[in-house]
Amino acid sequence: MSVFKRKDINLIFKEAEKQELKRTLGAANLTALGIGAIIGAGLFVRTAAAAAEASGPAVTISFLVAALGCAFAGLCYAEFAAMIPIAGSAYAYSYVTMGELVAWIIGWALIMEYALGAATVAIAWSEYLNNLLGGAIPYEWCHSPFESLHRVTAENLTSITSFKPEWAAMVKNGELLLTDDQYSMLPQQLIGMVSTTTGFINLPALVILLLLTLVLIKGTQESAMVNAIIVFVKVVIVLMFIVVGWQFINPDNQVPYFIPQGTPGHDSVFKYGWGGVLGGAAIVFFAFIGFDAVSTAAQEAKNPKRDMPIGILGSLVICTILYVLFGHVLTGVANWQEFKTTGKEASVAYAIQNYMHGYQWLATSVTVAILAGFSSVILVMLLGQSRVFYSMSHDGLMPKAFSDLHPKFKTPYKANMVLFVFVGAFAAFVPGSVAGDLTSFGTLFAFVLVSAGVWIMRKKFPTIDRPFKTPFVPLVPILGVLVCSGMIIALDIETLKVALGWMVFGLIVYFLYGKRHSKLNNPKT
Repeated sequence: MSVFKRKDINLIFKEAEKQELKRTLGAANLTALGIGAIIGAGLFVRTAAAAAEASGPAVTISFLVAALGCAFAGLCYAEFAAMIPIAGSAYAYSYVTMGELVAWIIGWALIMEYALGAATVAIAWSEYLNNLLGGAIPYEWCHSPFESLHRVTAENLTSITSFKPEWAAMVKNGELLLTDDQYSMLPQQLIGMVSTTTGFINLPALVILLLLTLVLIKGTQESAMVNAIIVFVKVVIVLMFIVVGWQFINPDNQVPYFIPQGTPGHDSVFKYGWGGVLGGAAIVFFAFIGFDAVSTAAQEAKNPKRDMPIGILGSLVICTILYVLFGHVLTGVANWQEFKTTGKEASVAYAIQNYMHGYQWLATSVTVAILAGFSSVILVMLLGQSRVFYSMSHDGLMPKAFSDLHPKFKTPYKANMVLFVFVGAFAAFVPGSVAGDLTSFGTLFAFVLVSAGVWIMRKKFPTIDRPFKTPFVPLVPILGVLVCSGMIIALDIETLKVALGWMVFGLIVYFLYGKRHSKLNNPKT
């Protein structure tokens, strides 16, 4: 038995012909899935963060640079998805090009992108919902047991702010909220002046995961319809901000367009000028994560050879245009330097409330758009992960239950239920910060292997019909590998350590279970 044994491409084609999943998705559905996965809070949060930390008004160019990097991988995904129209995305492509072990590794890495990504977004969804409700949900019921809220009420503010005068600026509505790090700085005599509340369970995150899981079990077409409605709502709100905000643009806010060298706090080469544009691109790249999830639904596309490239590349193009326009308006309405101090999560609402007088209602609409964006991202992430599990189970690398289809709905309902338990446990009881950039690691790792896989396929199977061809091979795949590898290296060392630990654990699971049950290496099982 060889761990590098590759799956026969002809076997893939036969599986695609006799597959059991319903083919219900057209090009419009797939494009909407892509937009649903891409436009989340990243647009509303990362834009201001990139402008404040690195690129200034030139964040619009940062979006174009990040989109270019995604386009290299997107073109490679489009070729594979049109040529090999089965569920599994990067996992299935790697199985054909680089063998079983590499396929397992990428399938295991995709759990970080899809499963942990869905959990992290669900936690953020809970936070924004509570903000929209004015904090009506008690802290204990919307936070992990590992999170605590440290509150200083009015009668103790003077003593606490005398210890740290700079904290006075953080006082809101007559009280001061401290982070765990700030709380740990207090001397013993002041700790008694702070009331601490510890979380119990993040119930809203669990509820949204359950609702979306039930939608997925009901059917892919139903999921696509729900996603399409959500996409419509958030795109309309994004367009409203662009159209309404355009008339409030102050040209002085975008002069100079690039952050000048010598600007305080911008001493790194990646924090001013063209270097700042690249630094900003690294930040806003995370706002593009998700378009690859379209490829996981290839086996449910009506005409995958035509529709998959349209869905993958179409969603990427549409989102890039919206991102550039959004960035232009946001940095025109408010000066980019203000986003350093106003809180990046509230940056759009801040710009509306302070500079777009008469349109305060739009700030609430933006929060609704963020919630809608989070919902569609969770939906597509859960869809993508269940399809990866389905494909791995079909190959024997995961338990058979993951590929069992519902007798009526023809969806991998057991995979959806197991995924809900795993993702729900993470979202309910673990702080969102724990996931860190693991989602990005899984995404970038998949991009690297898919880009390399296209080149390998061109060499090994030059005569196979390719309804869509990645242009300029091997240049585009090489650039995809280099750009995405560079972004992996740029991740912080702690993230890389955790990712390495996760991958080592995955290898243990493979050799204890996957290798022994592989249908390719054990054809009689």
